[in-house]
Amino acid sequence: MASLGEVTVVAPDRNRSGAGNSLTLDVPLRLFESEPGIYYVAGTPTDCVHLAISGVFEFEFDMVASGINDGANLGDDVLYSGTVAAAIEGRFLGLPTIAISLCTVPGGGRHFDTAARVAQQLVAGLMQRPFDAAMILNVNVPDRPHAQLAGFASTRLGFRHRSDAVIPAKNPRGQPVYWIGPAGAGADAGAGTDFLAVENGLVSVTPLSIDLTRHAALPSIGRWLETL
Repeated sequence: MASLGEVTVVAPDRNRSGAGNSLTLDVPLRLFESEPGIYYVAGTPTDCVHLAISGVFEFEFDMVASGINDGANLGDDVLYSGTVAAAIEGRFLGLPTIAISLCTVPGGGRHFDTAARVAQQLVAGLMQRPFDAAMILNVNVPDRPHAQLAGFASTRLGFRHRSDAVIPAKNPRGQPVYWIGPAGAGADAGAGTDFLAVENGLVSVTPLSIDLTRHAALPSIGRWLETL
């Protein structure tokens, strides 16, 4: 990104996968600078974007690029993803945003250099031909060398099967504890989905909206309410 403009990095101080759109409201947050232009926060990805845009720095930002996430954010992952949540927070605060994830798997190549090149290309495109600021782009990059990518695809979100069962264990005192089980495989993973695009070696680019209203159901809900 540094080849495209001035970059400021604000990141959580540890892995916050699954943090979603959570903000830290019960304790104050501290911002630490590890080196010039790179900061970290003992908080969530959403905290990081909120602090950066809402007054910590004396300059204004042009956009938010969140990631590169270590793992896919496909289908209903977007509801849990801290990476996507950071992009959504940037949208809430009025900036164009993009979330980038590398679809890593155990034993995979971990080609973060591929995802970095894709991210740079997409951000450069957004700078030249921006979308409406309401648009959030969720990008998933296949974990393969850049030369082996099959191109880009505009996709919709698929859906996963139910997640695996929780994994029971015991803490050092012998008390029961539980790990959240792995996410399920793709259920709706057919034509047009982000799942199928990545499986076919394509970079999946999914436009997201933050309006969760099911508009088509409003009339039927109104009629149902009249019967109460």
